[in-house]
Amino acid sequence: MISNENLLALAKKTILSESESIAKLTTFLDDQFLSAVQKIYQSKGRVVITGIGKSAIIAQKIVASLNSTGTPALFLHASEAIHGDLGMIQDEDVIICISKSGNSPEIKVLVPLLKRFGNTLIGMTGNMTSFLAKGSHFVLNTTVDAESCPMNLAPTNSTTAQLVMGDALTVCLMEMRGFQAEDFAKYHPGGALGKKLLLKVKDLIEHSLKPMVSPETSIKKAIFEISEKRLGVTAVIDNEKVVGIITDGDIRRMLNDRDSISDVLAKDIMTQNPKQIHSEAMAIDAFNLMEDFSITQLIVIDNGSYQGVLHLHDILKEGIV
Repeated sequence: MISNENLLALAKKTILSESESIAKLTTFLDDQFLSAVQKIYQSKGRVVITGIGKSAIIAQKIVASLNSTGTPALFLHASEAIHGDLGMIQDEDVIICISKSGNSPEIKVLVPLLKRFGNTLIGMTGNMTSFLAKGSHFVLNTTVDAESCPMNLAPTNSTTAQLVMGDALTVCLMEMRGFQAEDFAKYHPGGALGKKLLLKVKDLIEHSLKPMVSPETSIKKAIFEISEKRLGVTAVIDNEKVVGIITDGDIRRMLNDRDSISDVLAKDIMTQNPKQIHSEAMAIDAFNLMEDFSITQLIVIDNGSYQGVLHLHDILKEGIV
C-alpha cells in the first residue's frame, strides 16, 4: 500500500510535470498561432471545434469559453460528424480539430471531408508530422514531452496543454474584440456572476418601503416607523431632503443612556450625513461600500431625492456574495 508521503510526492510530481508542459507552450507560439487568431477574428461565421475522446471534452470547454466571451462557437464530435453532423458546418465557419496524435482513424477520415467544404482548418496537435498537422491550414503546437501517467498513457499533460492553448486563443480574441465587463454580463445573466455584473440598487429597492420621519418627530413615533417598515432604520427628512438617519442601534444606545425618552425627538439622536448611494449604482458597489464602513444600510438618493433604503440583507438574499 502506498504511504501518504509517497502519494503527496506523486501528486506534486504530476502538478510540476503539467506546469512544465504548459510553460513550454510559450516556445510554440509563432506566426501559425497569430494567423489562426486573425482568421477567427476576421471570420463572419462561427468556430466549429471537433475532437475525439479526451480531446473532445477539451473541445467542449473551449467552445464554452469562446461563446461566453463574444466568439460564437459550437462543438462537433468527430465520430458523429461523418454520420450527418457535418451539416452543422456553414460556409464562413472556421474549424479547429483537436487531436494529440493527429493520426487517429476518425481524424484521418474527417480531415479530408472538412477540407472538401472549403473552410479554414486549424489543427491543434502534439504531433507536428501527423496527418492532421499536414492537412491543416494552420497548426497550433501542443506537444508535450510525456504524460504524467506513470505508464505515459492516460492523457494528462497533453489535455492540459490543449486546454491552455484554447484559453490563449480565447483571451487574445477577447482583447481584439475589446470585450468588456458589460459584454461579459450579457452572456452571463444568471447566477451570482450575472447578478454581480447586472443587478443595480434600483432593482433591490423597487418594492421596498420608504421609512421616514421629520426632525421634530417624537422618538416613540420614530421607533414605530422603524418597526413598521422592517428595515432597521428610518431616514430623517427636512424640506424633502435627507438630513440624517436613525438606526435600531441608535435606539438601543439612547435607551442605555436615558432614563426617560418622552421628550426625545428624532433630531436629537439621528446620525447626520449618512452614507448614501444612487439607484443606478451596481449592487456589488453598494455591498463594498457597506463593507468599507461596517454598516448594514444605505440611503438611496437620486438628485437629492430620497428613494428608499438598501439593506445588506437585500444584497445577500440575491446571492451576489
